[in-house]
Amino acid sequence: MTTENNKKNGEVKPANKRGVARLAAVQAVYQMEMTGARLDDVLAEYEAYRLGQDIDGDQYRDADPAWFRDLVQAVFEDQLQIDPRIHSALSEDWPLKRIDTTLRAILRVGCAEFLRKKDVPARVIINEYIDVAKSFYEGDESRLVNGIMNRMARELRSSEFED
Repeated sequence: MTTENNKKNGEVKPANKRGVARLAAVQAVYQMEMTGARLDDVLAEYEAYRLGQDIDGDQYRDADPAWFRDLVQAVFEDQLQIDPRIHSALSEDWPLKRIDTTLRAILRVGCAEFLRKKDVPARVIINEYIDVAKSFYEGDESRLVNGIMNRMARELRSSEFED
C-alpha cells in the first residue's frame, strides 16, 4: 500500500494507519511461521525498516506501530487459544494445518484482534481482514475469510450479533 494511492489531502487518518498495521501484522506473522524468526527480531525489523519506509523505491504508508505490535504479540502470546478457535470455525475436512500459510496468518491476526481489541466492533474487524485477504488474493479467498471470521465473531462476540 503506497502513499500516493491511499493518501487524501496529505493526511492519513488513524483508522487507515490501523489498516496498514493489520496488513503488516499479517506479513510479520507469515514471516515468523515461514522462517522461524523470533518475535522481537520481527517486530524490530518492521518498526525500523518497513512501517512507513521506502522499500525498493515504493514509499509505504504509515502504520500505527502500537497497533501492529499489539496484534503480532497477541498472535504469539495467545496462539494456543487462537488456533483451536480457527480450527472449530473450519469445516471438519479442512484442519488448520491444511489452510494456506497466508490465509492462516490472516485468520490468526483477525482472531487475535477479536480477543484483544474489544473496543473495535466485530463487523469492522471482519471487513478489515476481508480487505487484507483481497490484497493477497484475487479469488474466493476473501469469501473464505469472511465466512470463517463471521463464525469466530459469532462465538467470541455473540452479543454484537443478537437481533
